[in-house]
Amino acid sequence: MAKMGWMARAALVSVLLAASGAASAYTTTGNGWNTPQGVTEISAKVYDLHLLIFWVCVAIGVLVFGAMTYSIVMHRRSVHPKPADFHESTTVEIVWTVIPFLILIGMAIPAAGTLIKMEDTRGAELSVKVTGYQWKWQYEYLDQGVGFFSTLHPDSNKARQVGSGIDPTTVPNYLVEVDEPLVLPVGKKVRFLITANDVIHAWWVPDLAVKKDAIPGYVNEVWTKIDKPGTYRGVCAELCGRDHGFMPIVVVALPEEEFGKWLEARKAGQPYRLAAAAPTQAADVPPAAAAQPAPAGEQVAAAPATAASAGELSKAELMAKGEQVYKANCAACHQANGAGMAPTFPPLAGSKMANGPAEAHIAQMFTGKMMPSFRHLSDADLAAVATYERNSWGNTGSIVQPAQVAALRK
Repeated sequence: MAKMGWMARAALVSVLLAASGAASAYTTTGNGWNTPQGVTEISAKVYDLHLLIFWVCVAIGVLVFGAMTYSIVMHRRSVHPKPADFHESTTVEIVWTVIPFLILIGMAIPAAGTLIKMEDTRGAELSVKVTGYQWKWQYEYLDQGVGFFSTLHPDSNKARQVGSGIDPTTVPNYLVEVDEPLVLPVGKKVRFLITANDVIHAWWVPDLAVKKDAIPGYVNEVWTKIDKPGTYRGVCAELCGRDHGFMPIVVVALPEEEFGKWLEARKAGQPYRLAAAAPTQAADVPPAAAAQPAPAGEQVAAAPATAASAGELSKAELMAKGEQVYKANCAACHQANGAGMAPTFPPLAGSKMANGPAEAHIAQMFTGKMMPSFRHLSDADLAAVATYERNSWGNTGSIVQPAQVAALRK
């Protein structure tokens, strides 16, 4: 009996050690397997709620598996060859009904409070409309006159192509970097209106504890109030198509004063340089990721060009810009070599559109038909990508100038 008691105690201790080891892994914020604490009040509540329910589950698991282990060891046939002959106990049935009920109530009260607060978008100081596309995000600062598209960074997009020869480990923030991040102010309540243009997407940024479906024809609301400046990364959390994994989300949180400068610059169509991206986890974020005017001679991400500002561009300029636009918007379906993917995505190499009238080519990009409309791109970008498509892979079409695109834009 003494030996059997030791075995039972050893089994129970092993269960406790396993639970302790798991808990140690789960309580390392920013590492291991735990959910991040984040940088908002809601994310902190979600984290605390997560740990509360986790420890409740650990306690239940220890009790249940401990009881099972004890019963298996101490009541095996060699020790108790004659089983008990009782069938039920009213007291036991009441206990194992009441206790789980109380546990559920204890978990539901804080969970319901957090969920209610997550849905309360009243008092927002800034509203941003988020629209999901295959495979990019559109951000519109409502009542501010500022809007843009955010797509996978060209470096990541180039490295992910089959046969690119680029080692992905050499690309900073591979597949989680974008060309245009969403910029938000610190300390301000921001309301998001989330929808989609084509299929169901999901806008998810773990450090903000924001995750909402983007559904065509429907608008979901959610909010955030970021406490710390920094760069926070997320992804589309809905399987939205073959390139689902290539539409990341990057949010740059700036101090209120710096955000105001960035917003005014975007309204004026002026280039602005954002500081280098900070690490993903909030714990590693430097004290500020401020936006500053671009130093003289430094390359920056300029505001979308218009036909008036772009003027007449040389073929070399159009081809260079067009290749960038093509890789960011078209290569996923038509491939980098223009060969397409039959039967869904037709080839551009040798196509009638790329070798025919420029007007029909531009109209196709505007209307979309079997592909998304690219009307949101600037006149200069559309002219450049049309020129690139019409003069690559053996095509012999004419070049297209921004003025031609502007003339057909309706």
